[in-house]
Amino acid sequence: MKEFDSIYFVGAGGIGMAALERYFLSRGKRVAGYDRTPSELTDALVNEGVEIVFDEDPALIPDYCRDPQRTLVVYTPAVPAGHAGLCYFREHGFEVVKRARVLGVITEHSKSLCFAGTHGKTTTSSMAAHMLHDSGMGCNAFLGGVLRNYDSNFLLSDDSPYSVIEADEFDRSFHHLRPYIAVVTSTDPDHLDIYGTPENYLEGFAHFTSLIVPGGALIVHTGLALKPRVQPGVRIYTYGREDGDFHAARVRVGNGTIVFDLVTPWETIADVELGVPVDINIENAIASMAACRLVDVPAEAMRRAMATFMGAKRRFEFWLKEPGEHGKVVIDDYAHHPSEIRASITSVRQLYAGRKITVIFQPHLYTRTRDFADEFAQALSLADEVLLLPIYPARELPIEGVSSEMLLDKLTCAEKNIYSKENLINSISVRNFDVLLTVGAGDIANLLPKIVEEVKKQRR
Repeated sequence: MKEFDSIYFVGAGGIGMAALERYFLSRGKRVAGYDRTPSELTDALVNEGVEIVFDEDPALIPDYCRDPQRTLVVYTPAVPAGHAGLCYFREHGFEVVKRARVLGVITEHSKSLCFAGTHGKTTTSSMAAHMLHDSGMGCNAFLGGVLRNYDSNFLLSDDSPYSVIEADEFDRSFHHLRPYIAVVTSTDPDHLDIYGTPENYLEGFAHFTSLIVPGGALIVHTGLALKPRVQPGVRIYTYGREDGDFHAARVRVGNGTIVFDLVTPWETIADVELGVPVDINIENAIASMAACRLVDVPAEAMRRAMATFMGAKRRFEFWLKEPGEHGKVVIDDYAHHPSEIRASITSVRQLYAGRKITVIFQPHLYTRTRDFADEFAQALSLADEVLLLPIYPARELPIEGVSSEMLLDKLTCAEKNIYSKENLINSISVRNFDVLLTVGAGDIANLLPKIVEEVKKQRR
């Protein structure tokens, strides 16, 4: 990559692409790209020096990105193969690579901590990056969420040997990585449009574990169906809330805090307090601290960093938290898999026992909705009330018979309804929410400012 003066990103507004754009800017490269629509993230990237256009016309590609010998082209699998800009680069002899391949090169030249799993990988990788940074050991971190501590999904270090990577299983992207430390948080089937069967999905993770470099380590959650396939010289550790080589002891919950002791194979680290006191973060913290302990982050530095960790945006993020035992609450979570939604609603129940919980859910992908319709309905029905939005298609075309109405029919909660995005805000204005949770991986977050504004107006 040192041979290239400029890097062009097709799909420049994706959260994973953004971290690479910031990385190459920090290395003195000229960075440009295309995305379909402007966003808060593309605005930030433009301000930082990335030249982004929102029309795929090849005529808009900057002159400094037109030399195949001096420009590397990076794309995301979410971009259609017929994209005009992508076709231009391929037809004119440019080196065109997936984002995952670039991350793979970075892991080959660093000691990389790679966090994989159906869910939990953004939070665990973000925790590890924060611990390494806050300890002074540093890292180059490429994350799938914007860390609220830094208002960025990229952390830079000029001299640290460590990188932190969110290892994405979509399109088998994580097979390009060469982890030093690999963490597998969960293997609940997902992306069956890519893998076909749950068995193939598990095999994808098994192959990922085979890529850990000798001398490295695998940290895997207890109880998974995964059968790791590691090279000689790779150590295997387990973790879990109550069992495993790394686990929690003396968990204390109360007064808005969660504190526990981390038991490791060598020591017990007492009184770890979670900066984001949500139940699922106990396991997330155990996984991330296990990875950091294996690269010798001091215990006291880990304890300090966990207490100051503010979380990633859209990961159980409070948008409204009025004082008092009946104050209005609005929480947003990126949860888009049934297991994640179940964990999110369960956490809200624990935090706000006895109060009415309303969930607004925007399903993500027709295939995922089709493949897990019953599981989605069971998880969502843990709420007192569910409001559904239409399916967010992302990269997919509609599938006949697959819709949010299909989910609505399966819900068993007392109150349920479906709204367009346009009608949702009007419906909120005539309701009286208590605790409101918005979930989904689409563009539901764009509605949150108006949602919060309307909730604040509601009668007590």
